[in-house]
Amino acid sequence: MTLPASALPFGNRLPSADDRQIANQLRRILAAQKAGEATLRVPDPETKRPLEITLTPAVSDLFLELLRHIGSGDAVTLVPIQQMLTTQQAADLLNVSRPYLIKLIERGDIPHSTVGRHRRLKAEDVFAYKIARDKARSDALDELVANDADLY
Repeated sequence: MTLPASALPFGNRLPSADDRQIANQLRRILAAQKAGEATLRVPDPETKRPLEITLTPAVSDLFLELLRHIGSGDAVTLVPIQQMLTTQQAADLLNVSRPYLIKLIERGDIPHSTVGRHRRLKAEDVFAYKIARDKARSDALDELVANDADLY
């Protein structure tokens, strides 16, 4: 994914070597724990006593994925699923040009709403389109491979 100029990945910077090392260390610790049993021990801000937090499998998986990207030195941007995106942000997420995205919108492939003169898209709709597009591409590739295997 390309990042728009307005994006502020990882606190307006790429992860430093220390950030990557810490992320990899934390990822190894969390990955070593059983699913649904990963716990974090943090000091309670009021009592200063340790507070134990058990991560659900879904939160643990998401956290591990985030740490994997940071550990690799990737810029990370979180997009809330209900967030409204500009056409440029949506195009960046889909890795397509903005004019191509406008064609997709006009064809009705991706729902949108209009705010004044501007189109806005729900991140949820953009991700749904991306999943469907990627599945169609994967199915087409599988079919090509199967047809190629028939020739030999």
